[in-house]
Amino acid sequence: MKIILNSQQNQISLKSLFADFTAITKARLAISVVFSSVAGYLLGFSEEYPFSWATLILLTIGGYCMVGASNVFNQIIEKDLDALMDRTKNRPVPSGKISVKNAFALGTLLTISGIAILYSINPKTAMFGAISIFLYTSVYTPLKTKTPLAVFVGAFPGAIPFMLGWVAATGDFGIEAGTLFLIQFFWQFPHFWAIGWFLFDDYKKAGFFMLPTGRKDKKTALQTILYTVWLIIASLLPVTGFTGELKLSIASAVVVFLLGLWMLVYAVKLYKKMDAPAAKKLMLVSVSYISLLQVIYVLDKFIR
Repeated sequence: MKIILNSQQNQISLKSLFADFTAITKARLAISVVFSSVAGYLLGFSEEYPFSWATLILLTIGGYCMVGASNVFNQIIEKDLDALMDRTKNRPVPSGKISVKNAFALGTLLTISGIAILYSINPKTAMFGAISIFLYTSVYTPLKTKTPLAVFVGAFPGAIPFMLGWVAATGDFGIEAGTLFLIQFFWQFPHFWAIGWFLFDDYKKAGFFMLPTGRKDKKTALQTILYTVWLIIASLLPVTGFTGELKLSIASAVVVFLLGLWMLVYAVKLYKKMDAPAAKKLMLVSVSYISLLQVIYVLDKFIR
């Protein structure tokens, strides 16, 4: 009986540890970021830079460590603020499931492991991974309670994963990686402003400034539309032939353009309706948009 009980307790303990780990590293977000990096890698490999399963696996693990570390440090810094918001009060650190000391040890381990793993791919991949962690934790996170410009700063580490895959494949940062960075950079604004809109009251409890004007007004909605337009333009750059080895066929460009119009429609709906449900729909559409765009880019490479 004791053996059975101990076995059950171990299972419960391992389950709770895994649940806490996925919560503190924000597993769903981390996986979506890793997905972007994998897409970038699949776009980057070529005859000159052959495909490598080892590199792809290292990128996946190192990328998860990189994002996980950023999220852990973010939760340590915002522990008291997270406790004020309904959306975040049950996270491991503010709820007390994981101590600050243990969280810091985990964050440090993930940082060292992530950078070391990415360095084993090539030094530039590690450098951009380290920059991402630094900007997210040391600049973006503290600025969230100071100024709406925090979203602009946060867009830089947020845009790194897509181009990180290209750098991992080629060891080079050129016009191709820059274009991938630009696409995900512009995408950040409508995505996070939509989140900032429908979670406005919850963010207000912690004093977070996420909307460009600090209010749910027409100016914020208009800027959301404008950045969606910039996103559409950036996403079509590869069809022009001016982005080096990063190319897009006319057929795929049409699909990408229609995807952009789909997102633009919901940005316009937010401008017209000015309510939380419209903002939430835009956020959901934006998540689908960036994943579908990356899939189309990759498929186009193999069927072109």
